[in-house]
Amino acid sequence: MTLRASVLPLALMTVLASLSCNRSGRTFRLGGVGPATGEAASFGLSYRKGMAMAVEEWNLRGGVLGRKIILYFEDDQDDPVEGAAAFARLIHRDKVAAVVGSGTSRVSLAGAPICQEARVPMITPTSTHPKVTEAGDHIFRACFLDAFQATAAARFAVEHLKARKAACLFDLDNEYPSGLAEVFRRRFLAMGGQVTAFEGHGSGATDFKVQLARIIATRPDLIYLPDYYRDVALAVKQARELGFRGPLAGGDGWDSPRLPLLCGPAVEGCCFTAHFVKDDPRPIAQGFVKRFRYKYGEDPDSHACLAYDAAWLVLDAARRAGSADRRAIRDALQASDVEVVSGRIRFDSRRDPIKDAVILEVKNGNFVYRSSIHP
Repeated sequence: MTLRASVLPLALMTVLASLSCNRSGRTFRLGGVGPATGEAASFGLSYRKGMAMAVEEWNLRGGVLGRKIILYFEDDQDDPVEGAAAFARLIHRDKVAAVVGSGTSRVSLAGAPICQEARVPMITPTSTHPKVTEAGDHIFRACFLDAFQATAAARFAVEHLKARKAACLFDLDNEYPSGLAEVFRRRFLAMGGQVTAFEGHGSGATDFKVQLARIIATRPDLIYLPDYYRDVALAVKQARELGFRGPLAGGDGWDSPRLPLLCGPAVEGCCFTAHFVKDDPRPIAQGFVKRFRYKYGEDPDSHACLAYDAAWLVLDAARRAGSADRRAIRDALQASDVEVVSGRIRFDSRRDPIKDAVILEVKNGNFVYRSSIHP
């Protein structure tokens, strides 16, 4: 599927800018990959909105390198096989200059080697697994890593929630939640806590009551549940049905507006690590929130924000490079030192950013800022 970002001229200056960026007859092709269908479809819709908004805003200012930007967006269905095919189509059929995506780590782990082999810059908005950028020097990310967000969750549990005993429940078949659970366990133990249970479940499971019964029997202060929001909604409701009244916590896979709708009051008071909060007072963040609300009639989540940032970083790199050459864009990305909506971005030698984690709490069906955890 190809998504062409719509440009609505609001004034004569905008019309002239649009004409100017088309004058050469050439375009700048930007690829996007995300799960528009499947278990993580809520994330994919946010990615597409964030990318499209960034493209539209750059086009309103005249595009990049005097060229109109066209976004080619592919649905990866949150499936590594489909995702690999999506990356290949963007590179070989659509001839994109760079790819923003995917959002989920398991798809990015499949797509990163394809981009690296073709020497196409790739920047994932939210794939937090450490192995993603290990694919090579053309692979970047706009988000913090799993090891940091799991450490942040453990620190928050000990320092803010005063938890002394914790248990973990996670998808055994997915590297994202299983990796988070392992780091959380290790860090919680290192801070003097006790991990009373460490329970896995298979992908696609809908009944977690056997595992939860074993967990609850160990009387934990907190359950760490680093799954995606659909599994989280089921597990939280089942934990409450079995009598657990303590807090549950998780990772950025919780960050979907669908979670409170699916879970209802059972998720009230629960917390998770995230990349962005809409109440961030910085002018660049508040400007983004207002423009997003105006365009889409809703508040942006972390996925929309980071997709916007990732697309913006690619386009800014092309502007600074003065070229649509893939290697030139890669080199300019590596040298980035810019303030974007989610914070200041500078890449380390592994092309990973160093940035804070935000802790959000579910209150009255909304995600509310609770704390920031620094690296």
